[in-house]
Amino acid sequence: MMNNTYIYMIRHGESPKVEGNERTRGLTQKGEDDARKITELLLSEGIDIFISSPYSRAILTIEELAKVSGKEVMVYEDLKELVFSSGDQIFPDNELYPLVNKMFHDPNLASPGGETLLDCQNRSIAILMEILSKYKGQRIILGTHGAIMTLMMGYFDSKYNIDFLMKTSKPDVYRMTFQDNELVDVKRLWQITHDIQ
Repeated sequence: MMNNTYIYMIRHGESPKVEGNERTRGLTQKGEDDARKITELLLSEGIDIFISSPYSRAILTIEELAKVSGKEVMVYEDLKELVFSSGDQIFPDNELYPLVNKMFHDPNLASPGGETLLDCQNRSIAILMEILSKYKGQRIILGTHGAIMTLMMGYFDSKYNIDFLMKTSKPDVYRMTFQDNELVDVKRLWQITHDIQ
């Protein structure tokens, strides 16, 4: 019997774009409330491993669930969000979304000081493959971000594209089921509970 590996992609909760930088900005009150809902949603899943982007908002979204599960959050630098500019400066949404749209249509495009979609996908997939191999047969949470999550999912199935990204929420939860390194199923878990509340 083949043991499936489950990767739970947890896109971070709502985060204020007013203070700090991309690396340090935390969660809004709604983001904190939603992080508690994620804990309730996933507590019974029996998560074995908690891994996050180094950005505060991603760690904060999964930290409570890790604590309640008696686990530590491991931080992987290469799981940081797609880099749009040098110095981790915050991009306002009205500039960011048109840029992301352009980048998804031209994966070799990069803004000054930023990286291309292909660079981001390559670094994140290298880590994801390492995780799938190292923690085979386990349940792993990845604290992540919209663009890089879409790129990781899109590596396995091209339907995870800019249209998918624009429909995701903050936070969002997708459970990916793998047999070895092959993606066999994706289920959105967040929306189901979110609609009830």
